[in-house]
Amino acid sequence: MRNRLFAIATIAGAMAAPIAAQAQTTITTGVGGGGTVVIGEHEGIAADVRPAFREYIVRERVPNYTITERIVVGGVLPETGVTYYDVPQTFGVTPYRYTVVNGQTVLVEPRSRRIVQVVD
Repeated sequence: MRNRLFAIATIAGAMAAPIAAQAQTTITTGVGGGGTVVIGEHEGIAADVRPAFREYIVRERVPNYTITERIVVGGVLPETGVTYYDVPQTFGVTPYRYTVVNGQTVLVEPRSRRIVQVVD
């Protein structure tokens, strides 16, 4: 009887693992590397294209905005005074916009202006 219960529990656990993995949200604050928040299917700028994206920002002469708050993933940028730009498709399809604040390039969720990635 115990073996049967153990087998049922093992099978149920194996079936639930992929569902639980899909429900995960990854949040990294940039302590050991790039600060990235993965929300659902959308990702920020992938690590392999970040150098090219930084070069693009310099080439386009994107203005640097200065604010008093710290720039951290999850922080919210001001409603006025900052211009947000669409991310070119060559750097990945993303619903986010980017801007440069306090010398750091950030990806922002357009409606909430919440920082989802600091591109370092």
